[in-house]
Amino acid sequence: MAAAALITAAGLGWLLVSERSGSSARLLAKPLASAGFVAGAVAAGALDSTFGRWMLAALVLSAVGDVFLLGSGEAAFLAGLGSFLAAHLVFGLAFLVRGVDVSGFLAVLPLALFAWQVLRWLGPHLSGRLRVPVVAYAGAISLMGVLAFATAVDSWDWRIPVGALMFVASDVAVARDNFVATGFTNRLWGLPLYYGAQLLLAWAAGG
Repeated sequence: MAAAALITAAGLGWLLVSERSGSSARLLAKPLASAGFVAGAVAAGALDSTFGRWMLAALVLSAVGDVFLLGSGEAAFLAGLGSFLAAHLVFGLAFLVRGVDVSGFLAVLPLALFAWQVLRWLGPHLSGRLRVPVVAYAGAISLMGVLAFATAVDSWDWRIPVGALMFVASDVAVARDNFVATGFTNRLWGLPLYYGAQLLLAWAAGG
């Protein structure tokens, strides 16, 4: 797991430098960073349990989404959005397989409020064609976050809810970059949050 984390960290550093300079090296750096967290899940033992295999599938979908988002234009964005939406649903399924506690569903209130506020913020910037996919995505990531808390309550593992919250926070940077104000600053804080989240979830995939 440690070696895989170093691969992601190296890829992330290279990616940030590439994003800052506008270099096409980002086309290699981002897949490298993403391959690191997929390899990390395997190294942690994800293949040894049903929960772990679902987590690995979700991480692979996230890595595919990362590749789609390297493209430009609406088609590439929608492909990436779809891949990440599927990843969140599969993460949620993994948490259900692991087991949930009803008390953890109290997290639905703050997460629903947060999603509503983000959608209100984005509303004026969304074209009619993108509105439905973005709302669907917000629903999927919120559900993933709720289930992350519910499964952590059932058998406490801090890596799952912390990773989920970091994932949610990183998507605010993605949304701002795509719809509100494009700039390197979004990637400077969003990318480390995202890859940190994926490494935590990869680590947790081994149980």
